[in-house]
Amino acid sequence: MAEKVVIIGSGPAGWTAALYAARANLEPVVYEGAIIEENRLKGTLPLGQLALTTEVENYPGFPEGVMGPELMEKFREQAKRFGTRVVTDDIVEVNFKRHPFRLKSLEGQEVEALSVIVATGARANYLGLPSEERFKNNGVSACAVCDGALPRFRNKPLVVAGGGDSAVEEGTYLTKFASKVYLVHRRDQLRASKIMQQRVFDNPKIEIKWNRVVDEVLGTDQQGVTGVRLKGTVDSATEEIACTGMFAAIGHTPNTDFLKGQLELTPKGYVRWTKLNRCYTSVEGVFAAGDVADDYYRQAVTAAGTGCMAALDAERWLAEKGLA
Repeated sequence: MAEKVVIIGSGPAGWTAALYAARANLEPVVYEGAIIEENRLKGTLPLGQLALTTEVENYPGFPEGVMGPELMEKFREQAKRFGTRVVTDDIVEVNFKRHPFRLKSLEGQEVEALSVIVATGARANYLGLPSEERFKNNGVSACAVCDGALPRFRNKPLVVAGGGDSAVEEGTYLTKFASKVYLVHRRDQLRASKIMQQRVFDNPKIEIKWNRVVDEVLGTDQQGVTGVRLKGTVDSATEEIACTGMFAAIGHTPNTDFLKGQLELTPKGYVRWTKLNRCYTSVEGVFAAGDVADDYYRQAVTAAGTGCMAALDAERWLAEKGLA
């Protein structure tokens, strides 16, 4: 028997979709992801990106802040309270060319679904340094909007690695809090749009380190990040910069590999929303929520909002089709 709603993903979007779907008596099933080493290395374990963060200060309802893993556990428990079923497994293959849709999991389970909500998120791209991994959430971040206002970054020098629009936006944003921002770019000119570049050049708090890459993140387990070592890309020069934070700003990768041509994607690989102010995708009955479709805001609260929207869209679509 086909499930009414299958939700793929377990971040704020997935659990919010599950909460709304469960309260609408749609008996949703959430595939939250598998607990395997590959997912740990990619940052795609159950509970999404927030489970990899420490303190979250900008989610409404928590005036004193809340730890990321705690917040996500609350999301999960609330969805389960209303009857959401949870499967700790990955969906690795989908067939959206037939209805009911057919999904296959990593463990070999096959499930049919009358509707599907894709909420698999996007993972931040990091530099791939062992020292970077060591100091994640202790001075290393990939989200200035999420973390820039934290006490360890205020009135301190910070480093941003990257040269595109993301890096320029992150660097400019961080000047609200930092004493100085070093923008480290491997080339001698930025890839960002001209208007964004001008903002950097005009900002007295930003210093660009041209033809440089971050070679190592420096620090201690007690203090966290205390600096970075830069290496030249056109010479062998090295340089150490004192800072309390290093922000990787080299983009995000949406978790859409498993779709394999089943849904229309944007040039950046995100699921394309096909109807204004709706969470519809290119396949009728398949909806998308959160960062897997949103490459602009990428916030927990906006992901949760589109999770709600996707569930309501699915509920109304099923009703219109006489399927629920």
